[in-house]
Amino acid sequence: MQRIAVVPGSFDPVTLGHLDVIARAAGLFDELHVLVVHNPSKVALLPIAERVSLLEESIRDANIDGKIVVASWSVGLLVDYATDVGATALVKGIRSQVDVAYETPMAIVNRHLAGVETVFMLPDPAHAHVSSSLVRQVSSLGGDVTPYVPSAVARFLQRS
Repeated sequence: MQRIAVVPGSFDPVTLGHLDVIARAAGLFDELHVLVVHNPSKVALLPIAERVSLLEESIRDANIDGKIVVASWSVGLLVDYATDVGATALVKGIRSQVDVAYETPMAIVNRHLAGVETVFMLPDPAHAHVSSSLVRQVSSLGGDVTPYVPSAVARFLQRS
């Protein structure tokens, strides 16, 4: 049986922390779906299609091994996508206690709704302080985000 997992996120934009989680998860599963999800409670900087494109380029540039599918999902439950592709796990990066408190109830509900387990991955300490929100703020104020994002994202943000 193939071990398939989904790494969901807004990836607005993708950071080096995201790539770290994706690379490590790719080593644990036979197939990994990196899923750009629409979060209705957030105002996005980048359109979903641009986020998918930047993810694909960043994963390719990082030479991450494994069978990786990049897709988007904006309608329905995340576990619906997971069950549609045969995934038995969701992989979530956890940076702090705040993330644990936010993600735990969702993990319990996802397991209850569809039998999909959630795997929490701790970040590489080099990226533990980085979030997409921080990158958006630094970039919007003209700061250098190159230490926090893949080169494809840095180039895109510099052009914007």
